[in-house]
Amino acid sequence: MSVLTAVRLSARPSAAFASLGLFWGCWAAYVPVVKAGLGVSDGTFGLLLLGSACGLVSAMWIAPRTDRALGARAMQVLALAFAVAWVLPTMAPGALPFFLALVVVGLCSGLLDVTMNSRVSELEAAHGRSLMNGAHGMFSVGYTVGALFAGFAREGGLPPFLALACVAGFVILVLVPLMRQEPHVVPHPAAGRGDYPLVPILLCGGVVMAAFMTEAATEAWSALHVERTLGGRAAEGALGPAMLGITMSIGRFGGQVVAERLREVGVVVGASALAALGALVAAWAPGPLVAYLGFGMFGLGVSVIGPMGLALVGKMVPAHFRTEAISRAAVMGFSGFFFAPVIMGLVSQGFGLRWAFTCVAVLVACAIPLALALARRPAMQPA
Repeated sequence: MSVLTAVRLSARPSAAFASLGLFWGCWAAYVPVVKAGLGVSDGTFGLLLLGSACGLVSAMWIAPRTDRALGARAMQVLALAFAVAWVLPTMAPGALPFFLALVVVGLCSGLLDVTMNSRVSELEAAHGRSLMNGAHGMFSVGYTVGALFAGFAREGGLPPFLALACVAGFVILVLVPLMRQEPHVVPHPAAGRGDYPLVPILLCGGVVMAAFMTEAATEAWSALHVERTLGGRAAEGALGPAMLGITMSIGRFGGQVVAERLREVGVVVGASALAALGALVAAWAPGPLVAYLGFGMFGLGVSVIGPMGLALVGKMVPAHFRTEAISRAAVMGFSGFFFAPVIMGLVSQGFGLRWAFTCVAVLVACAIPLALALARRPAMQPA
């Protein structure tokens, strides 16, 4: 199946993925400006970024119920809430309000994330085809566009509030109307729910955690690494997250083709090794150009790990557990947002960003043994 066919089949949730990417890409490129405005150290800034992690993880537990309550308009309502929420951190007058604002952003982001991933998993079951990488590729496209837009906006002196307001306007007017999709509700079997699929959730959630933790760390700190460690200008710093977004787009669309031909587990193992090598190259780069190469390698590798982890959990549990299982695996994955900012901030403050990105390499490599354990477990039949 071609990439275009996959994107067409998952067009409605793909619009939600793209909207999520636009905001996070724009935000990543503005991180140096936001940090300078708050006037805090690396360690403190890392702790403040835990606000989004708190919101994300809280969202995962209530996402299935929210999805059921909102029905066909769930993605539309949650994308609108997410767009409006970005006003808060850009207007926060100090550290504590900034932290609380990120909690709200993370909550809205997490609710939308679980809902759109569940819709893609439902479409995969309905069509009997792999669609997750293509949908996540649209996130990377949005992320790249958002980061590039923010780079030009920063060079032109546009403050974070106005830049994110522009993104919000585009999302609300163009993308939100495309997101209406009826959920596919699978009733519990007459015999009851059956055994809870804890082991596949834990293994897949661990894979997703390794990917999302390191992806989040690189998104948030790549611009600072290029500008502060390697002496790049604002536009050069914005190219760090932009390069990550571009290569993740390529990796995810390529992963869509690869997933049709190879087992997901084998791809996860190879991708984890490539991502770890890329993080090391970026960490010890002598200048911005080599760092871009490293971020590109990392982006190509990490791009497919999270989507394939979520796709695997959807395939390895009974259909009536699918949304709940994806939500729980996403809980684990997004809990990485708790650890990534703290690890990056504290290691950077103590030893510098080169060693912080070395830690990223070690963390993403942790997906390899988890994927090998998944290889020994059977998949469920689609329903």
